Amino acid sequence: MSGGRSVESFAADLLAGRRSAVELTKASLAAAKRTQASLRSFITIAAEEALAQATESDLRRKVGGQLGPLDGMPYAAKDIFQTRGIRTTAGSRVLEDWIPDRSAVAIERLADAGAVLIGKTNLHEFAYGATGENAWSGTVANPHDETRLAGGSSGGSAAAVAVGVVPFALGTDTGGSARVPAALCGIAGYKPSMGRISLEGAIPYCWSLDHAGILGSTAGDLIAVAECLGAVGVGVVVAALPARPLRVGLVRGWAERSAPAVRQGFKTARDALAGMGAVLCDVDLPDLEEARTVSLTIQLAETLTYHGPNLRRPGAAFGDDIRAGLVLGQFLSAESYIQCKRLVARYLEAFRALFDDDVDILLTPACPVVAPPIGAVHVEVGGEKMPVGNALTLFTSFFNLVGAPAVVLRAGADPAGLPVGVQLVGDVGADALVLAAAHALEGQGLGMLAARHP
Repeated sequence: MSGGRSVESFAADLLAGRRSAVELTKASLAAAKRTQASLRSFITIAAEEALAQATESDLRRKVGGQLGPLDGMPYAAKDIFQTRGIRTTAGSRVLEDWIPDRSAVAIERLADAGAVLIGKTNLHEFAYGATGENAWSGTVANPHDETRLAGGSSGGSAAAVAVGVVPFALGTDTGGSARVPAALCGIAGYKPSMGRISLEGAIPYCWSLDHAGILGSTAGDLIAVAECLGAVGVGVVVAALPARPLRVGLVRGWAERSAPAVRQGFKTARDALAGMGAVLCDVDLPDLEEARTVSLTIQLAETLTYHGPNLRRPGAAFGDDIRAGLVLGQFLSAESYIQCKRLVARYLEAFRALFDDDVDILLTPACPVVAPPIGAVHVEVGGEKMPVGNALTLFTSFFNLVGAPAVVLRAGADPAGLPVGVQLVGDVGADALVLAAAHALEGQGLGMLAARHP
């Protein structure tokens, strides 16, 4: 189990005086450096800045001035969040020497809570991709099998939590970029409702679909960090579950389309919910035949808007992956973009109607497959060969289109020990309910098993 690595256990050590913030930070820094060669979780390890923050935390604690439960706790942030005085690359050679003069709002809020940033984590270049493969900064390896993907684009954050370097990390999620790595690495991941956690000061990929993300060992970790970042209040989460039986919708056909181990994990979660007294029913999402095209059209149009000037700059050092996407974006018409935005409005109306009439939350598999090998181009899903990125985000990307909150939890492993995950999804704005349901489900035995401690 993940004992000794959760937010709760770190906070208990600090509160009881068993370990100081400096001691915890030194241990996290050492673990980050020790695992870097094999996992490639980090782009920048900020030892000097982290130790200075930790020293300040210990001084506050000595005079009874601690700032809250995260004061002195080490964490990591995806290298797409700007950090004042610490380079921010977004996983790209284009920004390899950029040191911002301000921090993203989420980083500032964690600093105000006393959390200690130990470093910036690796990612798919500019968050363009679900595999985490990056020719410049290296591909993040899965802690459960280093020949396999950790997932993307927030793979470095997920791997750092899964291996126990930090108790939590920040990511982002445009089509599954926090939830997919959480599922593949066997940890908990949270995508809030659109806008619930500020992305001001994070380098955008797609404004319409970008969400913040939190990676942690447990649902309790997600709740603690989400409260700090203003997404929910712990008291609200505690009271969020209805007094009547929870109504859970099972998206028709999704589990059946998944690998055997994923189906078993889904069944485990389904049975645990039934054991809690939940009422289960099959539901249908809106017709998703065009949803991937809709998502990709919006992504490419908006990322070209932001990155286009750099693309035209002589010698711009974009990798092949995102360069191809930016070039494709130049051929999209304004009409296509607007029509896709209109379809999103229709998806949202139909999605929200589910919660008016039938269910409180949805339960789905997180990914239809376990972590693919590094370098895989296609994987098989339900007898169909699919591009690996399409497969990994098959059950996640729609919920970015509608801006709904979602939590991923570990729900077992395949015979080789590769984790499988399940996803809980709620109505837009129902973050407290989704987190409460995830916490309750975890109490029934679902949760994270760490790959190994560094």
